[in-house]
Amino acid sequence: MPLFDYHCPQCGADFELLVRASTTPTCPHCGSTTLEKAVSRIAPAGKIEAIRLSNRRAADAQGLFNHYSPSERARLLKGKTV
Repeated sequence: MPLFDYHCPQCGADFELLVRASTTPTCPHCGSTTLEKAVSRIAPAGKIEAIRLSNRRAADAQGLFNHYSPSERARLLKGKTV
């Protein structure tokens, strides 16, 4: 299911939805079905790596990297691939 950005002209809300091909998207704020597709924003290039490392540190703190060896965990937390 693709993720789309929409703008609702009736209430002015901007939002994103996962939309199946057979469904008509509706505004989560006012329920309108007259929506305009918006251009999706991309993450700034310098922040993508920082976000990924932040998420990896959080996963490590929760114990989700326990199945990796200590050297593999160190590489993951430094931003390298295993």
